[in-house]
Amino acid sequence: MDDQPSPAPLPATASGTAPDAPWPLRVLSENLKKYFERAPEAWIEGQLIEFKVIRGNAWMTLRDLDEDYSLPVTAWRNVASTLEGAVEQGSRVVACVKPSFYTKTGRLNMIASAMRPVGIGDLLARVEKLRRTLEAEGLTSAARKRPLPVLPHLIGLVTGKNSDALKDVMRNAHLRWPEARFEVREVAVQGAHAPREVMAAVAELDAHPEVDVIIIARGGGALEEVVLPFSDEALVRAVAATHTPVVSAIGHEADRPVLDDVADVRASTPTDAAKRVVPDAALEREAISAARLRLASGVERLVQQEAQSLQALRTRPVMAQPERLVDERAQDLERWRGRSRTSLSGRLDREHDAVGHLRARVRSLSPQKTLDRGYAVVQHEGEVVRHAGRVAVGDRLDILVAAGRIGAAVTDTTDPVDPVGPAEITDSAEHSDSAAPSGHTATTTPTTEETA
Repeated sequence: MDDQPSPAPLPATASGTAPDAPWPLRVLSENLKKYFERAPEAWIEGQLIEFKVIRGNAWMTLRDLDEDYSLPVTAWRNVASTLEGAVEQGSRVVACVKPSFYTKTGRLNMIASAMRPVGIGDLLARVEKLRRTLEAEGLTSAARKRPLPVLPHLIGLVTGKNSDALKDVMRNAHLRWPEARFEVREVAVQGAHAPREVMAAVAELDAHPEVDVIIIARGGGALEEVVLPFSDEALVRAVAATHTPVVSAIGHEADRPVLDDVADVRASTPTDAAKRVVPDAALEREAISAARLRLASGVERLVQQEAQSLQALRTRPVMAQPERLVDERAQDLERWRGRSRTSLSGRLDREHDAVGHLRARVRSLSPQKTLDRGYAVVQHEGEVVRHAGRVAVGDRLDILVAAGRIGAAVTDTTDPVDPVGPAEITDSAEHSDSAAPSGHTATTTPTTEETA
């Protein structure tokens, strides 16, 4: 018997395969099965859109709450027995699943080891947890709330198709302000798709250049229909990020979704939202009329007050004879001018007298005055003769008198018995009115400095 050639070894990994070295299909299926079996269990949440029990095993389809994703889920008899009466088609559940790959058909299935419905208490607990988280982040703070426009040009409205909330908002808004205009987006307001559709409508209206305010309105209903869709985290964060003021009008007064906390204004009902976004035309007209009356009354009162003030000014004496004030000031000015002239004249007279006295004193001290009284200045060879002994008989003398000069010759000299000093001679010359003695040829006179 001939030896058969041994088959070529298979590639160890998928990356080692090639057209001339492929994997058999079973190898891929077995490797996928091993890969999925290594995956750990995971808790997932979704909505049961299919639930069937066959021979004690539960065959289900679980769909995502937000996106259009679904997976088949199987619960074997020991787990399925605990689900009867607890869950049903349409229930919102959480399940602990592990992926299982069936090699013969290549089908991926989720095997549930545990499943339980999500109760309303659990959902509300999640809502409150989200509310606290947003509060800690400051998204519910009153400081970030934006004021509504006084009169919006265009109102964005997000609500259900042909819903009572749509009718209530538009009817009440037009009753208050007939010219109100709306840009309406009709979306799902309950169910798994509601948060996503509302979020898309809000984003579209926020980008609209003419929309000044956005109303998100929904009528009343069951708690899970009213609170849960409008407490979706993605939705409330999208509303908090808008640039246009948002009014939340969800359900009734008792309903409190998280959207109410992040919106700029919370309205208790859709009707209340309409009253908040537009003013009442009738009340505005009344307010304008009242303001016009107050303005007219104020103007009339002001005119009367000013007229009375003007009349009071006109009746004053100074206004009756306005020239009187000018005359009084003219008299004061003339009186001040007279006083100034009198004072200046008296001062000039006193100063003139003082100058005359000073002139007389200066003249009385002048050497010329001494000469005028009969004294003379005797000089010999250019020097003043103060003593008879300084000259001799026959010397030529130059005699200065009050008017002119006299040339003379010494014929005789006599020494004085009591010599008198020059200062005494000068003093006696200043105070004596008599002429010099005629018996002396040489005479003592004031000093040359005084003569000059």
